[in-house]
Amino acid sequence: MGKGGGCVPSKKKVLSDAAPIPDTANNASRSPAPASTGGTPSSAPKPNNVSVVAESHPNPGPVTKLRIFIVFYSMYGHVEELARRMKKGVDGVEGAEGVLYRVPETLPAEVLEKMKAPPKDHEIPEISAAELTGADGVLFGFPTRFGSMAAQMKAFFDSTGQLWKEQTLAGKPGGFFVSTGTQGGGQETTLWTAITQLAHHGMLFVPVGYTFGAGMFKMDSVRGGSPYGAGVFAGDGTRGASETELALAEHQGKYMASVVKKLAA
Repeated sequence: MGKGGGCVPSKKKVLSDAAPIPDTANNASRSPAPASTGGTPSSAPKPNNVSVVAESHPNPGPVTKLRIFIVFYSMYGHVEELARRMKKGVDGVEGAEGVLYRVPETLPAEVLEKMKAPPKDHEIPEISAAELTGADGVLFGFPTRFGSMAAQMKAFFDSTGQLWKEQTLAGKPGGFFVSTGTQGGGQETTLWTAITQLAHHGMLFVPVGYTFGAGMFKMDSVRGGSPYGAGVFAGDGTRGASETELALAEHQGKYMASVVKKLAA
C-alpha cells in the first residue's frame, strides 16, 4: 500500500466558524464559561441576538472536531484499502475527522514472511485498548477467518477487559467492515458475529443498512459489502477492491460521522 497523507492521528484540528460540539467521549458537553460579574452593568438595552457570553468572551476559543477512529487489521492490504477510503468519507463531514489505527500483530515476523504478507505501513500507528476512550465513534475492520473475525482483532477486543469492567465505552457508536476471499466466505456472518463485542461493552451498533441507495443493488459486477457494513472480496489475494466497494466504504465513513454528529448534538 502506498503511504497516504493524513494517516497518522493528528492533534485535534480547529474549526473557525463551527458551533461547539459536545464531547461524547466523556458524555459531557462543553459549556461556555460563565459571564463575568465584574464592573458596572450597562443600562443600555442589549440587542436580542447578542448573548452575555458573547459580550464577555468575544472569542470563546477553539472547537475540536469529533474523532471517528478507524481501527483495523489487514494482512494483505485489502482491509486497509477500505479503511483509507472510509477515512475520506469521515473527513468529508464538517466537524468530523477520521483517525486510522491498526491493531497489534500477533504473528511472528518469520511466519508473516512465509505467508508472503507485505510489510505494514508504519505511518499508521498501533492502538492500545485504553486509547479507544478518546474516540467519539469507532469503525472496526478485519478479514474473516472461517466466518468470524481474524484472531488479531479478537485479541484486541480481548484486551479491552478493563474498559468493559468500567463500561467506559458504553454509549459510543461502533460499526464494522470486512474482507473475505469468496462470495460465500462470510461477508455477513463475520460482521454479524462481531456485534457481540459491541453488545457487551454497551456500545451502539451502527449498520450502514441500505443507505447507499442504488449502489446496494448493483449486480453488474462482483461486489462485497452488506447492510452490516462495507466489504471487499479478495479472491486469491490478487484482487483489489472495486470502485463500487470503495465507494460503499467511503459512504459508510460519511454515514457514521453523520450519526455521531447527530448524537453529539
